[in-house]
Amino acid sequence: MQSVDSLLPRKVRPDDIIREVRRYLTEPDIELIRRAYVFAMHHHEGQARYSGTPYIEHPIATAYVLALMKMDEKTIATGLLHDTLEDCPNVDRKLITNLFGEEIAALVDGVSKISQMKFDSQEQRQAENFKKILLATAKDIRVLLVKLADRLHNMYTLEYVPREKRGRIARETMEIYVPLAHRLGVQWIKSALEDLSFRYLNPEAYYNLVMKLSRGRKERESYIEEVIGILRNFLAQHNIAVEISGRIKGLHSIYRKMQAQNLSFEEVMDIIAFRIIVTSVAECYEVLGLIHSMWRPIPGRFKDYLALPKANMYQSLHTTVIGPKNERMEVQIRTQEMHRVAELGVAAHWRYKASGNPDRDSRQFDWLRQIMEWHKESDDPRAFLSGLKMDLFSEEVYVFTPKGDVINLPKGATPVDFAYRIHTQVGNTCAGAKINGRMVPLRYELQSGDRVEVTTKKDQKPSRDWLQFVKTATARAKIRSFLKEEELERSLAAGRAMLDKELQKYKQNLSKIEKSGQLDEVAKTLNYKDGQSLLAGLGYGKVSIKYILAEIVGAEHLQEELKESAIDRLLRPLKRKKSGGIKIHGIDDVLFRMAKCCNPVPGEAVVGFVTRGRGITVHTLDCPIAQDQPEERRVEVEWELSASAKMVPTEVTVRIADRKGILAEITTVMNSLEINIDEVHSKHRPDDTVDLQFVLQIRDIDQLTRVLAETRKLKGVLSVERAHH
Repeated sequence: MQSVDSLLPRKVRPDDIIREVRRYLTEPDIELIRRAYVFAMHHHEGQARYSGTPYIEHPIATAYVLALMKMDEKTIATGLLHDTLEDCPNVDRKLITNLFGEEIAALVDGVSKISQMKFDSQEQRQAENFKKILLATAKDIRVLLVKLADRLHNMYTLEYVPREKRGRIARETMEIYVPLAHRLGVQWIKSALEDLSFRYLNPEAYYNLVMKLSRGRKERESYIEEVIGILRNFLAQHNIAVEISGRIKGLHSIYRKMQAQNLSFEEVMDIIAFRIIVTSVAECYEVLGLIHSMWRPIPGRFKDYLALPKANMYQSLHTTVIGPKNERMEVQIRTQEMHRVAELGVAAHWRYKASGNPDRDSRQFDWLRQIMEWHKESDDPRAFLSGLKMDLFSEEVYVFTPKGDVINLPKGATPVDFAYRIHTQVGNTCAGAKINGRMVPLRYELQSGDRVEVTTKKDQKPSRDWLQFVKTATARAKIRSFLKEEELERSLAAGRAMLDKELQKYKQNLSKIEKSGQLDEVAKTLNYKDGQSLLAGLGYGKVSIKYILAEIVGAEHLQEELKESAIDRLLRPLKRKKSGGIKIHGIDDVLFRMAKCCNPVPGEAVVGFVTRGRGITVHTLDCPIAQDQPEERRVEVEWELSASAKMVPTEVTVRIADRKGILAEITTVMNSLEINIDEVHSKHRPDDTVDLQFVLQIRDIDQLTRVLAETRKLKGVLSVERAHH
């Protein structure tokens, strides 16, 4: 097995880049690459990496990765320049444009992080940076390729980064950059990023696998040579010229299979894969038939990505057979062109018009178009980041429209997701669905090969219940947008009626006040954008009618009953004595309750929503239910922590491999952290694992985080999750 560390040299020199470029470009613009190198070297002078090496080594390595991806000279120059805008004080976009042209300047700007803005949290910074990158990628896909090359070298040198940052960087890589590489079809970068992230996220499991694989390395290498010889001789007898290679699967790929099927390393059967490259599509199927005639295929393990390519345009035939010595092994069969696309992805068939924009007709960019469309609907950076991870990481299903067109959607997607993929209006008016000619519920999970037909009605509109089962971020954003608009219209009508009624008591006319512009002036005084926003806020109960009337008719003319705010009267029954726990910004002594769906724990990030008749409901910031609430109801809340704060009952689910004594070990860990166990129940699963469901008395988020982390370390514990309802 080739080590992930051997993919790149320990130190790359500019001549290595030029040598690589000359291998695939006939007349490369070497002068452009040299000028970019000299510029970067000059402006990074005196800067150093965490390892202590000169900073210039990083952009050189980034450019070398781009050369391995067979990119053009301008992209490689961008790799050399990619950090100059962000890290060099004397460099701005105008300077890069003057020296290297607008195209390279736009690429460098697209890759650069947002440094001028202030953010409330690391998560918000991360979300806004990814928004910027994806917006730039929508104009030029090379932005994302440069970013992947940049991240690959950063992961190679992660050991020098301060320990407290490594986990966050590795997690970000696994959650976002790995699926992005997969979406772009750059398989070798995807595999390298996956294994490097695995090394830092779970070092114990990583090095344990490295050790176990090294023990049988010689035997596996000998087996690979034996199988290649058998295949080459057998196919030569049928006059088929082939290229054959064999490899050990990636560390994280093996680990993922062990976790998914609850297997030990010794129980994983097919860790060896073979690749056969032929000259035509017809030969792909011919070789498949010959292999199945020689070795018995495993039922259910054949996949035809020739007839149905993946969304990243990957094509190959996959089969698993019982090979020599009764060993399971995977075989992939493809043409030379398919192999080039499989290795280089978008870079292999990178088709640019004169403007530099990617070919928008390519199916490979469907996912990017969907993200950009969804981005227009989402103004919450945290929801954007959460949805991005969900959409990128999901496995896919392939379904057919009634006309036979193929639509790819995340696994678990429903007819409603399908409807929104076709068109926003089809989604908004979706009333029912037929799968393969049979009526199904809207929450039906689509399966690969399904023929989907959606029925619509003019009077149909999205339901808030749809948010509980749709899978794609695009559908969720469209539904929320519709509901928000509908809520805004209701609030606007209610606010208008309330203010008009009160103004009549003072012989005032709301229409005249609006036409004169007075309402807009009042709105700005009360920190609202305009009169319409003010009326909506009034209808929703976020602003008191007393304050509006005071600005229009004068506070001294207000009738006595309006001396107390309408919102004050609404909240008066909910007032209570302060008991600590939650502080609601701008409202004193109002009843609040903890949402049962997420059951917030003291100290974690929370948000509140006005609940009519029940005060403020407090959710965790990442609670899916909270993300579905109208923005108009949102209020900022925070914890008022004290030594006398109440314990919070919190449900935790621990999935274990059923073995003697493991429950005692788990309870010992919890007792050592001074955690009381209220309840524990067990539930046996079909795969012979057991879910232990605990109800724990938790003091704060730090205590919860510690118990989850310590429990995960126990042998036989497969997962530890906080339960959500």
